[in-house]
Amino acid sequence: MKKLFLLPLAVLLIAPITAAAPAADSDLTKPIRQFIDGFNTGDTKSAYAAYVQGDVSIIDEFAPHLWVGPKAPQLWAADYEKHAKATGVSDGSVKYGAPTRREIDGVRAYVIIPTVYNYKEKGARIAEEGEMTFVLSKGKTGWKIKAWTWSGVKPHPAG
Repeated sequence: MKKLFLLPLAVLLIAPITAAAPAADSDLTKPIRQFIDGFNTGDTKSAYAAYVQGDVSIIDEFAPHLWVGPKAPQLWAADYEKHAKATGVSDGSVKYGAPTRREIDGVRAYVIIPTVYNYKEKGARIAEEGEMTFVLSKGKTGWKIKAWTWSGVKPHPAG
């Protein structure tokens, strides 16, 4: 009889913890999805709103490779456009998966997501598998992007 009582009690105590995990992950990845979805749809207002106010750091594969400061997202976007125009890149879109790693330390988080950057280069379809690593800060309005870096394989024809 004692075992029959303890099992439902254990289930009741564990269930709220398990149910809370997806919501926390959803909150954590919300600014990441907002930024990438904004990039994919050309919604810069939404993409920029995913970042913290203040200094941001971005590392990417095209020159100048590093953007730091309160206008880093806007400077990165302008340099992305210049690079795309100079190299014949169009139709850029990032597909992303669920985080492969999450580390939360109070108001800071470290998140890695798998990605595939698809685009056309002078009309040819190109793919680049990689990962994006984010550092997030939690403020009054929730999680925001403080920094990110792109790491990808050499671009290749999409198959």
